[in-house]
Amino acid sequence: MFESIASKLRELAKPLLDTTFAVIIGLLIGALLMWLYGYDPWNAYYYLFKGGFGSLKGIFETLSFATPLMLTGITWLVGWKSGIFNIGAEGQMYMGAIGAVWIGGTVALPAGIHVAAATIVGMLFGLLWVLPVAALKVWRGTHEVVTTIMLNWIALFFVRYLIRYQVPMPGRAFRTVPAMETARFPMIFEGTTLTAAVFVAIAFCVGIFIFLWRTRLGYEFRLTGANPEAARYAGIDIRRIIFLNLLIGGLAAGLAGSTQVLGRPPVWGLYETMGGVFMLGYTGIGVAIIGRNHPIGAILAAFFYGGLLHGGTKMMAQAGVSGEMMVAIQGLIILAVALPAILPMIRGKIASWRG
Repeated sequence: MFESIASKLRELAKPLLDTTFAVIIGLLIGALLMWLYGYDPWNAYYYLFKGGFGSLKGIFETLSFATPLMLTGITWLVGWKSGIFNIGAEGQMYMGAIGAVWIGGTVALPAGIHVAAATIVGMLFGLLWVLPVAALKVWRGTHEVVTTIMLNWIALFFVRYLIRYQVPMPGRAFRTVPAMETARFPMIFEGTTLTAAVFVAIAFCVGIFIFLWRTRLGYEFRLTGANPEAARYAGIDIRRIIFLNLLIGGLAAGLAGSTQVLGRPPVWGLYETMGGVFMLGYTGIGVAIIGRNHPIGAILAAFFYGGLLHGGTKMMAQAGVSGEMMVAIQGLIILAVALPAILPMIRGKIASWRG
């Protein structure tokens, strides 16, 4: 019994130690880069981590930044578990955001029902946007990377059209009508942008964990990704798994978009520039990889990345680091943390293709 517990602890400790070592490497490379450009790296890092993790208010704000990243991370990792490269969270998130703001800003409903209805419609919009990807993949064999990239761009310009001509705010056509008070997630901590949307995101991630590791269908998802030939031999309908997999990813991305327009004051609408949602779908891929493509890992990785995003604003304001340098430092840290997880994934895929 004790040997089994010790084995489990060692199994859990290894990725933690690998990640810690990778963070240190990323910080050192970032420090060297800042020093070369005349910045004080220690002062910059002080404000980076103080802003993201140094106070209760900072932690709550970090959680606010992390909320949509948990969900876009789920979109990628669920696909990966079945051997699918779903990089369409960006477009699916745009559609979820416009669906949520449409119901939240133009349809009057009672409190409680309103926020639930707007959230569900946002999720359904994300699901609808992934349907062509699933259909083309299952019945035509079209690679999902091609179709998701194309639909991401289509979603961007389609949503911009809807913002300007279908649900514009009077006198401010570059943004939508704001979500009504009854359609907003309640605030958790005054003075931050954290709302109850974070609980919805965490619950969704936990639900995906239970689904993947505690249900028969979840086992079929994982077996399909690990060994498609074995899955076929076991009688699993691969096309059904792929179709359902993409639909779940669309729901997660649609929920991410909903949380941004209903749960991130003062961003209560959706801007033509896609402020508040832009690039979060792509960022979710990095979050999933850092979290070792595990739903609980995605929660922790999103919290870490959210801290870098929020702390980065403090690093710019207090340490005088330029915005470009701040983004470069964040990228270096994320790349360093992701590498230990990326390399085994690449080796595994190459081995499965050769086999």
